[in-house]
Amino acid sequence: MEILSQMWSFLGLLTVLQNVLPSQILSLLHSLYESLQDFFSPFAYFEIPEFNDYCGVDVNDLYRHVNLYLNSVNPATTCRRFTLSRSKSSNRVSFTVAPNHTLHDSFNGHTLSWTHHVETVQDSLEERRGFSLKLPKRHRQAILSPYLDLVTSRAEEFERVSRERRLFTNNGHGSYESGWVSVPFRHPSTFETLALEPQLRQQITDDLTAFANGKEFYHRVGRAWKRGYLLYGPPGSGKSSLIAAMANYLCYDVYDLELTKVSDNSELRALLIQTTNRSIIVIEDIDCSVNLTADRLSKTKRTAPAKGSSRDHESEENGRVTLSGLLNFTDGLWSCCGEERIIVFTTNHRDNVDPALVRCGRMDVHVSLGTCGIHAFKALAGNYLGLESHPLFDVVESCIRSGGSLTPAQVGEILLRNRRDCEVAIKAVISAMQARILGAEREPIEYEEMAKSPESLERGLMESPENWETSSPGRKKRKDVGSGSGSGSVSWEKKVKFLVRLRSLTKSDSGRRGC
Repeated sequence: MEILSQMWSFLGLLTVLQNVLPSQILSLLHSLYESLQDFFSPFAYFEIPEFNDYCGVDVNDLYRHVNLYLNSVNPATTCRRFTLSRSKSSNRVSFTVAPNHTLHDSFNGHTLSWTHHVETVQDSLEERRGFSLKLPKRHRQAILSPYLDLVTSRAEEFERVSRERRLFTNNGHGSYESGWVSVPFRHPSTFETLALEPQLRQQITDDLTAFANGKEFYHRVGRAWKRGYLLYGPPGSGKSSLIAAMANYLCYDVYDLELTKVSDNSELRALLIQTTNRSIIVIEDIDCSVNLTADRLSKTKRTAPAKGSSRDHESEENGRVTLSGLLNFTDGLWSCCGEERIIVFTTNHRDNVDPALVRCGRMDVHVSLGTCGIHAFKALAGNYLGLESHPLFDVVESCIRSGGSLTPAQVGEILLRNRRDCEVAIKAVISAMQARILGAEREPIEYEEMAKSPESLERGLMESPENWETSSPGRKKRKDVGSGSGSGSVSWEKKVKFLVRLRSLTKSDSGRRGC
């Protein structure tokens, strides 16, 4: 009881002194107490306020990084209370250390702690927030700088991964403050779901990873931190899906540039300046967007113009996007106004693109996307049907080797329509491949009919090879071959032998099929 009474007496004395002594002396005593505490304490303390000034205008970027960093670590065992929140633009739940609570961390074998301080400003409803970092005093010179570098890098990586990605398109007003409009980018395509051969998938992901981690390398060799991809292949080969998978893999925004909405080269440069770092700039069907190849041809074929014709031609070039303007967009001085950006061109016909656009330094990686190989087909079968293996996969592989392969879009549509019965779905794919091998030039609607009635495969395989050409719906009748067309006859015999083999394979597997 005596101890308690002495404590109450001491507290009463402090209260009296606080009311009697001037505020200057009290502040001096408080500073003296903190100095003594810091001198005898084995820890060093560093304060990180939310704002760099007392006006609450200049935001402290380090405070934001600390907040993001603490979101990226696993705090379940190091802190007991958090404040949870979720914004409208993100599905991720973020947390903040609750006011005046501490979260522990470790770095290079040392224990550190972060305390979130929240104080109410006197005579105001505002709150003053900040983090306090506590670390061993003896090792602060060796710990502080590298630890803060780690906090910054982890925070930037977490912000890149967790933020909502956007899909932008130009609105035809690139010369104004904002020439882009955007929507949330939520395309589900990933490299795991793409119908790509394993070797090609690995090459693309390795190149993207090296690019994303190559900041120091690009600066050291004196190159702009950007990369160019040319994706070419027939319609339905998966060019757009690959772009979406690249964006999801790198967590980049996507800028879909519609060249037909761009009035001239100046607007094109303005749109480039308005794009952000960590983004993919896409120009689809580059050979069809504007007549770029004609620029070079017209310059080579142009004869000496008359007095007024040079002005007319100059005004014509100023009123549209030219090949020169697009070249400067991809590889000129203006292309260096941002970092960590990928420029992607797509085309159905690579030969129609001007060679100056696709040379190294502009389009660094050329990716050929065509019809499905056996690995790509198995990936689609796994995605749509949940199959890892099936007896009819050997038949599909034989069809692919004989020139009956289809594009991923065609295979995906057939599997989608018949996804309730995997056996029927695979038979429908084989039926479509059979039509391709026989050289039937079918319209898309005929492939759809085949997907609806895959039992036509069974009928076709059970019939005599001589009747395949006439019995299948929509097929052209084989023309009579004379004595002068021996090569066509040999080609036809090969197709017949292949389809006979298909029938035997199907019969041999009929007793052990199932999903």
